[in-house]
Amino acid sequence: MPAYEVWAPRAESRVRVEVNGFCYELARCPDRSGWWSGVAPAGDYAFRLDDGPPLPDPRSPRQPYGPDGPSRPVDHAAFRWSTSGRRGRALPGAVLYELHVGTFTARGTFDAAAEHLGHLVELGVDFVELMPVCPFPGRHGWGYDGVSPWAVHEPYGGPEGLKRFVDAAHRAGLGVVLDVVHNHLGPSGNHLPAYGPYFTDRHHTPWGSAVNLDAPGSDEVRAYLIGSALTWLRDYRIDGLRLDAVHALADDSAVHFLAELSYEVERLAVATNRPLFLVAESDLNTPATTAPREAGGHGLTAQWSDDFHHALHCALTGESQGYYGDFAREPLAALARTLTRGFFHDGTWSSFRGRRHGRPFTPLGNGHRLLGYLQTHDQVGNRALGDRVSTSISPGRLACGAALVLTSPFTPMLFMGEEWGAATPWQYFTAHTDPALAEAVRQGRRREFAEHGWAAEAVPDPQEPATVLRSVLDWTEPRRAPHAELLVWYRWLLRLRRERPELSDPDLSTVRVEFDEAAGWLVAHRGPYRIAVNLGPGESALPLGAAGREVVAAFGTAALDGRAVRVAADAVAIVAV
Repeated sequence: MPAYEVWAPRAESRVRVEVNGFCYELARCPDRSGWWSGVAPAGDYAFRLDDGPPLPDPRSPRQPYGPDGPSRPVDHAAFRWSTSGRRGRALPGAVLYELHVGTFTARGTFDAAAEHLGHLVELGVDFVELMPVCPFPGRHGWGYDGVSPWAVHEPYGGPEGLKRFVDAAHRAGLGVVLDVVHNHLGPSGNHLPAYGPYFTDRHHTPWGSAVNLDAPGSDEVRAYLIGSALTWLRDYRIDGLRLDAVHALADDSAVHFLAELSYEVERLAVATNRPLFLVAESDLNTPATTAPREAGGHGLTAQWSDDFHHALHCALTGESQGYYGDFAREPLAALARTLTRGFFHDGTWSSFRGRRHGRPFTPLGNGHRLLGYLQTHDQVGNRALGDRVSTSISPGRLACGAALVLTSPFTPMLFMGEEWGAATPWQYFTAHTDPALAEAVRQGRRREFAEHGWAAEAVPDPQEPATVLRSVLDWTEPRRAPHAELLVWYRWLLRLRRERPELSDPDLSTVRVEFDEAAGWLVAHRGPYRIAVNLGPGESALPLGAAGREVVAAFGTAALDGRAVRVAADAVAIVAV
């Protein structure tokens, strides 16, 4: 019979495992504080603490009946991988493509998403970054309310579906990155507090009590989260993890949780001979996130760069509300600063925060440690209407943004549908099964945007099925104008990035940027190439610094004029000098 074990220090006198309706006693482990173990028949199972109700296994590998139901074992060795000898590739020099399984296709499954991997190969990206796939209540959701960090959302296809997707991606030559959430669990279906001190009031986060990383019992909690991370990388053969909001991982330990996690991932990479990596979402603007552990850093491979996004967004759209305020005053100057220094806020005043923010980024050769992007799930979905930037600016301006992202010294990332200027929104949607929680989310969303002048009826209802349906990509768009032309441009830019190494050089110290804020133009110098962007109202002559030899690529009208290139309004040219 199989063995069962669980860490349940809050159980006072007994722990039983219930398998197929029958209960079997577990015994305290004499050498592992708080652990209980025993044997019982195989089958769907749950744990009962002190004669309480059946609860799913905190380390459940599968939740076939949803987050509140019994758990089911998974034999990871039984899956037949067709890419067993694949070693993978490292992150530097790669391009990522972020997608949400539930809205990437109308069917919203791993298998349906795999049918479009050919599109991504032809596009020219290197990694698919999946938004969180852990179980959450209901059918639809972003995934950040997951409650079983070792399991896979059943409506997407469960554990087998994820493995089939990863295997298919690897066969196509694509790596897979998975977005994981360690800073909180969802508000519904979270049974961890019944087992032990998984959370602590020592720190507080936007989601309430913090995950316990430094209070009594935290050794087991840290091991729990690290074990989950290693499961994705080892048993599902994921190539890298994106760590959600690491600034909310409150930890006063001598060794920060992120440093411990990066160490364990490094060990697994050596053991499996695969270049595994970690990418952080962080708003701290500190180089410590990616600095080596030996230098006092956390040792992560890269981090998202919202500063670059904000500067680019303001330059293209003219928006200035909220956190865009600091970037909107002189957006081209902000863009030049991020392209050459990495962080915009590197000890400077942040009006949104009401204080100074950030530390200087080390530019020499480190550009690949920052992810650069025009759109992400956050920057689209957290808007009131979930409107993409393609709905507010011209195809020409979209092309300008794409050129600056894909010729940048950063690791570029695209958001699904961006490559053809998708007209479909990507809105905030949920399918909470608890009516009270559903109403709280609905009203909370309306209150949030009412503060910014939105009428309640204008804000999409997250629980309404039409909200998720509106957010599904329309795969007929890439075959018609103006989407087809933009898709060709993205493919061409990605090809240039691969074939001309100067356009992917991660050394920010070699990047030079000229701009004219009033005239609305910017020229980025990348070795012998110039990325000339005209966001002004009419045609303009943009200086190249040397005689132009060839217009390598252009979206819109562009022509060489000695040591300048004449570029039409809302157009971009890549020029060799």
